[in-house]
Amino acid sequence: MRVLGRALGGLALLSGLLLAAEPPGAARARSEPAAAADAHRGLDVLLITIDTLRADAPGFGGNTRGTTPVLDRLAARGRVFTNAHAHNVVTLPSHTNILTGLYPYQHGVRDNSGFRLPPSIPTLATVLHGAGYSTGAFVGAYPLDSQFGLGRGFDVYDDHYPKGSKPTEFVLPERRGDKVVALALAWWRERRGKRRFMWVHLFDPHAPYTPPEPFASRFADNPYLGEVAAADSYLAPLLDPFLAGQEPPALVVVTADHGESLGEHGELTHGLFAYEATLHVPLLLWGPGVAPGRDGAPVRHVDIFPTVLDAAGIAGVAAPLSGKAAPELARPGRSLLPARPEGAGARTGGGTAAPSYFEALSANLNRGWAPLRGVVRGGAKLIALPLPELYELPRDPGETRNLIGSERDLARSLRTLLPSEQAHPLAHSAVAGTQEAERLLRSLGYLSARGSDTGSGAGSGTAPGRGGYGPQDDPKNLIGLDRLMHQAIDLYSRGRVDEAVAVARRIVEARPAMPLGHTLLAQALLQGEHKDEALAVMRQAREKGVATDDLLRQLGLTLAETGRAEEALQVLRPLAGGGEPSSLNALALALSDAGRQQEATAVLDQVLKADPGNPTAYEQQALVALRLGRWAEARQRAERALQLNAELPLAWNDLGVALFQLHEPAAALDAWQRAVDLDPRLIDALWNLGTKGAEQGRREQARRALARFIELAPAERYRDDLRKARELLRQLGDSG
Repeated sequence: MRVLGRALGGLALLSGLLLAAEPPGAARARSEPAAAADAHRGLDVLLITIDTLRADAPGFGGNTRGTTPVLDRLAARGRVFTNAHAHNVVTLPSHTNILTGLYPYQHGVRDNSGFRLPPSIPTLATVLHGAGYSTGAFVGAYPLDSQFGLGRGFDVYDDHYPKGSKPTEFVLPERRGDKVVALALAWWRERRGKRRFMWVHLFDPHAPYTPPEPFASRFADNPYLGEVAAADSYLAPLLDPFLAGQEPPALVVVTADHGESLGEHGELTHGLFAYEATLHVPLLLWGPGVAPGRDGAPVRHVDIFPTVLDAAGIAGVAAPLSGKAAPELARPGRSLLPARPEGAGARTGGGTAAPSYFEALSANLNRGWAPLRGVVRGGAKLIALPLPELYELPRDPGETRNLIGSERDLARSLRTLLPSEQAHPLAHSAVAGTQEAERLLRSLGYLSARGSDTGSGAGSGTAPGRGGYGPQDDPKNLIGLDRLMHQAIDLYSRGRVDEAVAVARRIVEARPAMPLGHTLLAQALLQGEHKDEALAVMRQAREKGVATDDLLRQLGLTLAETGRAEEALQVLRPLAGGGEPSSLNALALALSDAGRQQEATAVLDQVLKADPGNPTAYEQQALVALRLGRWAEARQRAERALQLNAELPLAWNDLGVALFQLHEPAAALDAWQRAVDLDPRLIDALWNLGTKGAEQGRREQARRALARFIELAPAERYRDDLRKARELLRQLGDSG
């Protein structure tokens, strides 16, 4: 029963490649009677964030296809802000802006991976919890994992989506919105009678767009809108009781972290640019004291923090932060609730024409491209890049007419509003993450990388530190390369590995100093069983200094798997010295492949001490126990991994081996079947199921597994096994 030769998710899966505004309207009313103005203080607060929701996707945002009937009912009785802007176009920093009321350059979280909110920064949860609120958060996907620092202050921070699943696919761990809402609703009801603050995050509209029925059929021409409609339907059990008057008075805030480009300006999803398709977001408030209607005044994500504290009746938390009175840490936002009468001790509330800073730094941090920063003020929008852009949004909501040449004074005025920054790319902060942090955040648009394109080779431009970035580093001039990366991932995901290799070669040739190209090429070569060539690519990237930690981990694992244990350990030990679980897991697997099981055990103990819920570490403990012949221990460890995530094919394979050795063949065969159901390409499980299924008289099950094994197993690695499988399959056919 084969249990050897397992890499840690291929290249740790590469990551991310993939990475019409209304004019300002009349100012909101600010002269409500005192009783109405005070009605919204001391309320329960429900914050709902819907990932990747364009401002024009909901019905209340102008969509006429019936996408959001639940939210439209709320909007009809609440206040819709039609000119709201985010400050980031990826999930983690955008939510950090919302929960801290700070700009990203103030709190320090600049991308989905490699950053963690410092414990010195207060959040809505820490402030409200300190004021006696029960606090709960229920999030839908991995970019908001508690390891990134947003869990502080919450009594419950529920981020229990499957971790460690499908390690060789571009799939971000997430759970459907109906599951998130069910958990959130139960928590909310259990705490009735207490003051409550709850944050609910739905991830469903994020790519890939695979809506369930009936939305898949209703929106067959636009699956993104199908996902939006599904997310809206999931919110009905949560929001309908508020609309029916069955809940105590509460402030409900609904927004998105960012939008989705859907091909506008050449961008397929989000994270690369900061045009209105991704920066303009829906925002609505509902609750006592909130004047219904539509409001075109400019508002921002940083305004949500003071709005919530205003509703809670908490004053004076704008600054200082943890004793720091530095001006750069002053919160820039203002409450969006109506102001109290003069003398009532309230803020002056309401919207503001203050400028709104924004940034899109993922391509800079992960690809070495020019950093994108900008500001919106009074309808004018500056995008600061080597090829700068200036738009008047009220007259040009599609951002089609760049005014940078004709409005230089306006551009200079807006540029003075940008904060001074240290050199780009910015340094990553320490993240004590799980194995997922360096792999799964790269899925569908996110790449964690310690290396960066330093500007050598064709089209690379001037490097940071040697004169800055030039036009050749501007993302607009690299959109073709971005599409090539999308194409390579798409081909890889559809099993067209040879084509993916060819596209990845073009990426490396076009921008040889960009680490991501080497990562893509090595991953595709490994998936195509071209291990020697993949090793050559990874070694060359290491020698040239363009290898990410991710690539180095895969290099070490591939070396160990191919019998080069000492070289593997030389690569992996320096990475593991930082204590990150992802690197420690890689080192442990290499040690185990090298036959050093006791050392591997010690390293895995270190992982689980730092991260007791790490399913991959338990999965590897099961493998080590099998290699030591400790069948009962292997069973226990595999079962623990599967308790944390029942969709781990390798853990099911290990469990099957342990069960078979413990004389439970029927249960073992069931475990192996589960493994191949989850991963039809898991060769070891196919071999176990085919050979042992034949022994146990499960002829049809064995025939299917053996046929699949023969189809998939590389001839040069499995020559003897393939000969045995063909003979056994012939015997099963004869006896059948």
